[in-house]
Amino acid sequence: MERAEQTRALGSTVRLTILEWLKHPRRHFAHQASAAPEKVGVCITLMADKLGIAQPTATRHVDVLRRAGFLKANRVGRWTYVSRDEEGIDEYRIWVAKHL
Repeated sequence: MERAEQTRALGSTVRLTILEWLKHPRRHFAHQASAAPEKVGVCITLMADKLGIAQPTATRHVDVLRRAGFLKANRVGRWTYVSRDEEGIDEYRIWVAKHL
């Protein structure tokens, strides 16, 4: 994982908001009817609606976070659910603490 890519991924208010919401998915997406958000993840479409952005734009933000190792994607049929990758986030936190 390139640390510069991870750092750039955190340079967006939208992406930081997504990570914050996914820390407590039930609190922010309790209305998700298709699956329990804390078990399966949160549907990107619901995130786009809550953010007030187009679904393709939300997908791009999610993809940046996924490539950086901060999110996991779970494809179910035509829907994609995302959740935090706590291991990836923790590895980045440790790296930052060690190097800064």
